[in-house]
Amino acid sequence: QVQLVESGGRLVQPGGSLRLSCVASGSILNINRMGWYRQAPGKQRELVASSTTASNTNYTDSVKGRFTISRDNTKNAVYLQMNSLKPEDTAVYYCNAYAFTLYPKSEWLELWGQGTLVTVSS
Repeated sequence: QVQLVESGGRLVQPGGSLRLSCVASGSILNINRMGWYRQAPGKQRELVASSTTASNTNYTDSVKGRFTISRDNTKNAVYLQMNSLKPEDTAVYYCNAYAFTLYPKSEWLELWGQGTLVTVSS
């Protein structure tokens, strides 16, 4: 079974930092794109950051200069370093990957993690 498992969400004070982690497991042959989305209460899910290669990254405007996405392809992992956190960053953060899986059948799949809650509050 292919799955994404996130970790790292917790309560943090404004101005603080957090590092989210996500690892893909299962019969994965290749991962094209990995990224992070978030969904705040009463709002739609939005893209936070995505990465196809180490030099090809994309960020939503509100996190540019504060968040950094990185990948470890040897571990099928993606990370989100979040600095200078603001209350408006409070949301459930979801890991996303576009991966080629081998079982139960060979195909490209859009994968989602279960989400990890980040709360920025004093």
